[in-house]
Amino acid sequence: MNLSDFNYSLPAELIAKYPPKIRGQSKLLYCNLTTQQLVDDKYLNLINYLKPNDLVIINDTKVIPARLHVSKKSNLAQRELILIEQHGQIDDWFQHKVIYKGKLTPQDILITSNHVELKVIEVLPDGIAIINSPINLLDLADQIGEIPLPPYLKRQANKEDMTRYQTIWANKKGSVAAPTASLNMTEELLELIKQKTNLAYLTLHVGLGTFLPIRSQKIENHHMHQEYFEIPTKTIKLIQQAKQNNQRIIAVGTTVARTLEYAYSEIIQYTNNQNLTGEADIFIYPGYKFKIIDGLLTNFHAPKSTVLMLVSAFCGWNILQELYHHAIDKKYNFLSYGDSMLLIK
Repeated sequence: MNLSDFNYSLPAELIAKYPPKIRGQSKLLYCNLTTQQLVDDKYLNLINYLKPNDLVIINDTKVIPARLHVSKKSNLAQRELILIEQHGQIDDWFQHKVIYKGKLTPQDILITSNHVELKVIEVLPDGIAIINSPINLLDLADQIGEIPLPPYLKRQANKEDMTRYQTIWANKKGSVAAPTASLNMTEELLELIKQKTNLAYLTLHVGLGTFLPIRSQKIENHHMHQEYFEIPTKTIKLIQQAKQNNQRIIAVGTTVARTLEYAYSEIIQYTNNQNLTGEADIFIYPGYKFKIIDGLLTNFHAPKSTVLMLVSAFCGWNILQELYHHAIDKKYNFLSYGDSMLLIK
């Protein structure tokens, strides 16, 4: 398959550059893939499309304010660093990889706005460096960092983004991008879901690689970045029960979908009492047969993106094109801060 096969024309005015004024005040496009039923609705009415026996799974990762502005001690030249997402159960936040803008060389000393001195240990290919910090970089990010908004928003993060580019249940620090299908979820809607369905959590720390363009024209030649995940034993047991009882499993977001599909074999056979952990690097595109999920809540994604290909694998590219054309005609908002769609088989 060619990269150009997964292109569409996205009007610039439909890219949501800011979140809705009130969380949850966004649209929802519902599609029953079996009956072809299509409904234009509101995100807050998501509960109406869920059944009492459904298992709804959400990602509890928390986005780090990972963008740091620093200056070189030698000449005060300005540089920008973005912390790379957490990998493994235990990551070293005193010596950590960053993506950098501007020139860096080993042994450079970088000064933060609150006068912490960072040292460049090694400069790696692809704009990555390893830096050393005298204090925990997660703590430093909390003090002076900015939310690393997706590059297609073409703006600097503001104070509002610190809360709105974060789910209401965000718990485990480690992501540098949000699980965006969950950004419009409110406390009230979450409570309704808990009352009506089975709700479970997993963790996938989302990396900046999710925004990297595919550079190979043949998509089969693309290699996905790795992202650390952790699936609690309680969630695994609920998945096993749902599969045994033929109950629907609804993934809230592509981050949940790719975690579950990557770990499918281990989940089904799992008998351990420890959480299942690993590094997911699955690339899902049309031709893939989903093994875990029966439904997907997701946003409208950028042309030629890996997440667009995942969704097209779930519902079929021809169907997805029709849904996107419908959404464009109806003036839905696209990308991270935009509206959502619920696809149910």
